[in-house]
Amino acid sequence: MAVDLLLGLQWGDEGKGKIVDVLTSKYDIIARFQGGPNAGHTLEFDGQKHVLHTIPSGIFHENSVNLVGNGVVIDPVIFKKELDNLARHNIDYTPKLLISRKAHLILPTHRLLDAASEASKGKAKIGSTLKGIGPTYMDKTGRNGLRVGDLEMADWKEKYRSLADKHEKMIAFYEADVQYDLEDLEKEFWIAVQTLKKLTFIDSEEYLQQAIKAGKTILAEGAQGSLLDIDFGTYPFVTSSNTTAAGACTGLGVAPNKIGEAFGIFKAYTTRVGSGPFPTELFDEVGERMGKVGNEFGATTGRKRRCGWLDLVALKYAVQVNGITQLIMMKGDVLSGFKTLKICTAYKYKGETIKHFPFNIEEENVTPIYSEMKGWKEDLTRLKDSSELPKEFNDYVDFLEKELETPIKIVSVGPDRTQTIQR
Repeated sequence: MAVDLLLGLQWGDEGKGKIVDVLTSKYDIIARFQGGPNAGHTLEFDGQKHVLHTIPSGIFHENSVNLVGNGVVIDPVIFKKELDNLARHNIDYTPKLLISRKAHLILPTHRLLDAASEASKGKAKIGSTLKGIGPTYMDKTGRNGLRVGDLEMADWKEKYRSLADKHEKMIAFYEADVQYDLEDLEKEFWIAVQTLKKLTFIDSEEYLQQAIKAGKTILAEGAQGSLLDIDFGTYPFVTSSNTTAAGACTGLGVAPNKIGEAFGIFKAYTTRVGSGPFPTELFDEVGERMGKVGNEFGATTGRKRRCGWLDLVALKYAVQVNGITQLIMMKGDVLSGFKTLKICTAYKYKGETIKHFPFNIEEENVTPIYSEMKGWKEDLTRLKDSSELPKEFNDYVDFLEKELETPIKIVSVGPDRTQTIQR
């Protein structure tokens, strides 16, 4: 049995949490393969809104096993808050939540390092979520990190102290105005660690290998989006992990020949949080309206998202890099009421018209070239079947399918799990 992938194709915030929730009934195991509490997966059902950061989005389904893979970085404090929230909703997570021993731990000093590093950059800030993600991955690649499995070792406390002391020296090096009381932060951290230790730690690559052999269905869930990938994103305004399909292999220990379907999720328009280039960004009332109707505020940071027209150059690039086999379009309902819709189909790059994603997309190098289409005025949020979708909406989707050379199998017309239409 193959492992299917669910990937964001833009700068994150595409709606992955909702779609994992929608698809979960088809899978035995939902496995998160990268990122950490910088992610915010929002799910709405039964009139309630839930936001997950590290825990896989299948946790609300009784029969699914949820696995946090080795490519994920875990902040025990934030993880405990997620667990406490699940408990308040009477979710019995203990038997169906597994943690890879090889997943790295975010320490309180990682968050402090993140804040000191970002503050020292001044106007060159990259827009970090300040969750300690970058410094934790730096320790991972620098071979200094602590992992979940270390919590089971006798010398865990000594390892922690040694690394935390090293971090404090680094924080002082930045000479940034970061005020903190580490002893106070550690009290909360130690309590959270004890909660984490009550869960089941596993050798996740072996677990998944046996699950594949047993014919279990597995969905690998990514965080952020392809344009934030450390290698293929808009560097340096990216996250610290591989958010693309290749990251699922390294973040779970799954071989490339075990990958099946690759579901790619994108919004009907484009958004971005924080710093970084954004060729189709709108600074007028159209962009304001997209943000207001789409409720474009970060689920993790609360920051207002920048909004713009759909960028097909960037989206086609993400489809190619990930080997996407099926597309899922989110928030089509947000574009209702626009008389004319614009779609970026090419760039003017250093005076030349190109259709591929170049090395640098800063505004001094790139000008978007648009195609225009007629919009639709109908409210899509109450529709239940593809036969009810307006002609202009279908024309929009058909145009995207042709350009992307990939079928759009699902369209979302609202935040609730029921507002999902199969095509």
